[in-house]
Amino acid sequence: METIFTKIINGDIPSYKIAENEKFYAFLDINPNAKGHTLVIPKTPVDKLFDLDEATYSALFSYARKISFAIEKVVPCNRIGLSVIGLEVPHAHIHLIPLNSMQDASFSAPKTKMTHEEFVALAEEIAENVI
Repeated sequence: METIFTKIINGDIPSYKIAENEKFYAFLDINPNAKGHTLVIPKTPVDKLFDLDEATYSALFSYARKISFAIEKVVPCNRIGLSVIGLEVPHAHIHLIPLNSMQDASFSAPKTKMTHEEFVALAEEIAENVI
């Protein structure tokens, strides 16, 4: 199954990549709830998060934890929220969202606007903090 996320992983569609390894890919959401809103996805295109095999599921959350620490070092926030939603892309993914209010977690709230240059700089800064 090829999804928009598969095309991002393969480099067919550009993304603001933060990090990747052999199993996972993390990149900035281009329509963010808040500055630093990041998607973390398995490279294997499984539709539903809970359909991942147990080892991949656990490793995905471990990888997302690493990414959340990097986001928190760069984006001032009270905490990093985690959301698993997304019916529009049939590829398991985790949203990591810097939260300063509950409004930041709302997917129906107005989105944060950023320029290409701001996305590039932010992705680079977060990437530099991934351990």
